[in-house]
This record gives sequence, C-alpha cells and structure tokens, in this order.
Amino acid sequence: MSRMTRASSAALAFACALAFSAAPVAQKPLRGSRPNILFVFSDDHACHAISAYGSRVNQTPNIDRLAEHGLLFRNNFCGNSLCGPSRATILTGKHSHANGFMRNGNVFDGDQTTFAKLLHGVGYQTAIFGKWHLSSDPQGFDKWAVLPGQGEYYNPDFLTASGRQRLEGHATDLTTGMAIEWLEQRDPERPFLLMCQHKAPHRNWLPALEDLALYRDTTIPEPETLFDDYAGRGPMAKAQEMTISSHMFLHYDLLVPPADPDALKGTDTAWRAQQQRMTEAQREAFNAAYAAENDAFLREDPQGDARVRWAYQRYMKNYLRCVNGVDRSVGAMLEWLDAHPDVKQNTIIIYSSDQGFYLGDHGWYDKRWMYEESLHMPLLMAWPEHLREGVEVAALTQNIDFAPTFLDMAGVPVPADMHGRSLVPLLEAKDPAAVAWRDAVYYHYYESHAVHMVPAQYGARTERYKLIRYYEPEWDTWELFDLEQDPQELHSVADDPDYAEIRAQLEQRLVELRAQYGDSTGDLGGHRFPVQAGIARVEPIAGSDDGVAVFANTIGSYLLQTGAPRSGVVTVTTTMRPRDGRQQRNGFVLVSGGDPREDLLRCGVEFGAHRLVIATPGSLRAAAAEELVWDGKAPLEVRCTFDLDAHRVTVRAAGVEVGAPMPKGWQALTAWGYGASNAETEFGGLKFE
Repeated sequence: MSRMTRASSAALAFACALAFSAAPVAQKPLRGSRPNILFVFSDDHACHAISAYGSRVNQTPNIDRLAEHGLLFRNNFCGNSLCGPSRATILTGKHSHANGFMRNGNVFDGDQTTFAKLLHGVGYQTAIFGKWHLSSDPQGFDKWAVLPGQGEYYNPDFLTASGRQRLEGHATDLTTGMAIEWLEQRDPERPFLLMCQHKAPHRNWLPALEDLALYRDTTIPEPETLFDDYAGRGPMAKAQEMTISSHMFLHYDLLVPPADPDALKGTDTAWRAQQQRMTEAQREAFNAAYAAENDAFLREDPQGDARVRWAYQRYMKNYLRCVNGVDRSVGAMLEWLDAHPDVKQNTIIIYSSDQGFYLGDHGWYDKRWMYEESLHMPLLMAWPEHLREGVEVAALTQNIDFAPTFLDMAGVPVPADMHGRSLVPLLEAKDPAAVAWRDAVYYHYYESHAVHMVPAQYGARTERYKLIRYYEPEWDTWELFDLEQDPQELHSVADDPDYAEIRAQLEQRLVELRAQYGDSTGDLGGHRFPVQAGIARVEPIAGSDDGVAVFANTIGSYLLQTGAPRSGVVTVTTTMRPRDGRQQRNGFVLVSGGDPREDLLRCGVEFGAHRLVIATPGSLRAAAAEELVWDGKAPLEVRCTFDLDAHRVTVRAAGVEVGAPMPKGWQALTAWGYGASNAETEFGGLKFE
C-alpha cells in the first residue's frame, strides 16, 4: 500500500470513529429491547481480509468502526462452508441437515420457520436486498429484491415480488442503494429488520469502476503456504480442484482478454457474456484499467512459480477491490445512521459473511473445507449505549446463533428446535469469558464430487483442537490438528500416539454433538458401496436382509458396488418406494460398463410424475419413458434387463415396459447400485439373474 493510501485510510478511519462515537456509551438491557436490526452480509469475505481481524493485505476502515465501537467475535464459525447452506442456517438457526439446504443446488423450503417470519409476526417491517441464493422466493419479507442464483456484478437482474428487473450499475452499489432507499421509505413508527446482502467478494471478482485503480502499484504479501505441498494431511488435500496454479481460468477468473473471444470454451465463455453485459462506457473503462498489465503478462508469458505469483496478485487485487466496495457500503449505511440519530439510537448493526475464504492459503481460492480459513466467519456488532465498545469475544459462536439472538433481542421466544443459542448473554456480560458457553462447534459439509472436488466431511472444533472425519468410502480418513502448535493446520496428528487420548475424547465429543443436533447424515453404511457421490445417508431397512434407505441430496446422486464383470444378458430386480423427503422423489437402478463416475445408465421411477424412465449415460434426462399406474406407497418391483450383446436395456414395472439403446462400447457391466435425485428412497436388495 502506498504512503498516500495509508494516510488516506488512517484519516478516514479517524473521521469515521469520531462520527460513530458521538453518543455516550452506557450499556442498556438487550433482551426484549426490540431494536432495529441492520444486518450487512457479504459473500466469501475472509476474516483475514478485514483489518480489525489483523489483515496483512488490506484496510477496511468502515467495518473496523464496528469493532472499535462495538464487539468483534474472534471465534465465530460456519456450520457448512458454502453460500446457500450458510444463508439457510442463518435464517432458521439450524444446521444444514435439519433445514434441508445442504448444498448449493438444493431448494430452500420457504414454508419452514425463519427468524424473519417470526419478527414480521410481531410487528417488524422486514426487507432483504442483494444475494439470496436459495432457489425459492423469500418469505417473511415486506420488500425483497434478490439476485437470481449467483447474480451478476455489472448491470444485474433482480428478482422481485412483481417480476424481474435489470438495473444499471455495480451489484454492491445497487444493493446498498436499494437498502438506503427502503430505510428512507419505511414506517418510522415500527421497528425494522433490513438485510443488505452483497454478492461481493464472490468469484469471479469484478470490482466496481471506482475501485479498479486500488493496489495497482502494490504487491500484495503472499501467504506462507502459497506453495503448499499438502504433505502431513490426508490425501484429500491434494485431490481437490481449487488451486491458483491449476484451476483458475485465464479469462473468466483472471480477466485476461482472449485472442479470439469466439473460440472460448467451458467456463471461460462467461468472459464474453460479462463483457457484453456491460455498457460501452463501462466496458471501455473496465478493460482500460487492466490493459497495461495484460499486455505485460502476454508479452512475458511467465511460467511455473512465476505464473502462480502473477495469478495470485491478479486474483487478490480484484478480490480486495471487491472487498473495498463492501466496506464502502458499510460506510454508507453508517453514514445514513449518523444522519438519522433517532434511528441510530435504536439500531444494532451487524456485519458478517457467509463463510471464510482462501486468499492463496494452501495455494487455494474458494472455501468448503473445515480448515480455519474457510471455517472462520467474521462477526461484528455495534449499538451505541447498548453494546460495550472495543470488546473482543473469544467464545465459540456459530451462524446457528444469529437467529436466536435476533429473536431474543426482539422479545420473541426462540423455537425449541433451533440449534443455536442467543448471544445476548455474551453481549451483556462485562466479562464474556465468564459466561458458561459451548466447548465445541459442529461442522458438516456435503457437496462432494462437485465444483472443486472437496470431499464430504464433518467434525468438531474446540478452543485448541480440531477433529475432521472424511466419511466417504473412497477416503475414510481422520485428521486431527493441534491449533496451538500448528495454527496453519499443516500436520495432522490423528495417528500420533501422543495424541491418542485427545483423539478419543474428541471422537466421543463428536458423537455427542451429532446426537445433540440430531444429525444422522454422514452414515453411509460402511464399505458396501465404495463408489458414491451426493449421498448423505444410507440406512438398513428393518426386516430386510439387504435393503437400504438412501438419502440423496443432489441431482444424479449414486452409490455403487463393483465386482466381477457381468456380460451377456443381465437382469436385475429390486423394489423401491419413496420416503417423504426432498424436493424430487425418485429411485433408480444404476449400472456402468465404463467409468462408474462418468458412464452411468439409470433405470427407474419418477414417483411424483408416475413415470417409468431410462436415462442413458451423458444425461440425466429420460431417453425413454412411459406412464404407469401405482398408488405411490407400496414397494414397486422394478425389473431391468441389460442385453450387452444387443446393446439394449428394457425396464418393467406395474405392467409397463420401456426400452432404450445401451452404449455400444459396453462389453460387460462392471458396477451396479442405486441412485436418486434430491430424494429419500427405500430400495430392496439387488437380485441378479
């Protein structure tokens, strides 16, 4: 950072501090105080990119105001380090397995209880603007305008109760503007909940025009683990696909223009779409800001470590520029409160982000892991005359605690089935360390065999230790870290005899946490099905020798056995029926004659549509289908015949038959099992003829 930038940041921070500290500080009761709640929430903002948390790479003077004149939670964690799941957890106060939104791509059940609905029910006026990412429409809000899916940075579309609209500008500025406009127009006689939720600094890091010059002549410090070799941990750390060195896209992520835009393929095609979305003036200013750096990169064509270092600088500067936009938004919200002291007096402002993020740590970008950089999420709160100033809270808190806290302050009884605890005792205590609090937090991530290939995992973190269980059969691994001795989590001591007693204690604590929160997901029935993806739970069916109930929590989930190849004509019979559960209800017999993770043929039933279907490899859409008559409750016998000589499959159920071609390259079946999409399905054992 240049001397001028440092001086400007210091001056701004000092001026902001004076403005925010104008009111005298005298703590007042919080429980039932019915404050206005202004919740500013960003996406992928790592704690170590906030100067109040000790950032080495940037300054966030406006967010820092909340720490200086309020509380900073030093050990706040997410329960599932992914955008949609974190949002669902905050709304419901429940871990992912209980609120049903376990991975991006699920659909949030908006009919369930949320803190927004409960606040609305006691007279709060409620609004949400910005990123939603839960697939269903928001419920419990008087006003909402949310980005569809991930949304766009430039000239984004917003979904509203009256339809879709496109606004010109940058998503961060537009979200802030809508939030402030709503504040101006709200009913001043009623308390409010305002959720200002930013897309930034989510991938692919397109800063606002006014932030493009930041860090241009600055070299961002590299993390010590930028060139991590992943030794000392389980094999999963090396198998992921989220490295700066190998998995960032030159055009989409790093914004280097292609020689031929029409020749772009895959993810890089989004570069062209983003350019086309900008106005001509935006596009010219945006591209001009990078032109000299891009020309130098193309001319020098760095390779090896030099290329990684170049990519790190490009990534980090854009990430931090997006963070600067979010910090500016926080400043705008605080400025509005300063200009409306009557509102400020009864408003608690909260800043947080859905999870942490890797800023080149371990050579990575993205999140998902239970390692500290992605597990750790920021949480800062300020409220003049109610919260003490400049206090750090060391207690182990989580995003499950947000909903109970908001409800407690509003005087609304916290539902008994919420997993979190109100933070009010910590907020009110003169010494938060003296408050009896939890000794461990629970974590469970599900989105395996998807973007970035991070395996499913659950675990427990205490003040000093972290135990992680990678439970899918292909990994079946434990990691244990001593955070005091190894804060960067480079050396698992799971198999170290000196830590055997600690591991045993943590394993027991993990069992207790799973029971406390009622989480049976992650139990995959041993190694009977060694090839799996998207499966959350496998349970034996009582009274059945080999039947199983399968909880599939994504599209195209599967669990397969392998064995001696089966050639000729192979007939497989099983039964299936739906359990009330996910959004889609279905069941399939799956076979493969090639790569069992790529070449899968599905034969089965779409229960809701009452269709018998076959989906051939390469698509989840039905290649053949017939309607069937069935009561939807009794186990349905499904008989699948695979003719490897004629390359044809035939499926029969309830007197209906459907057939389709099989891949001609398959000479034999090499894997077989079950599958479903966002469903809980009971299957009988597979019987071969």
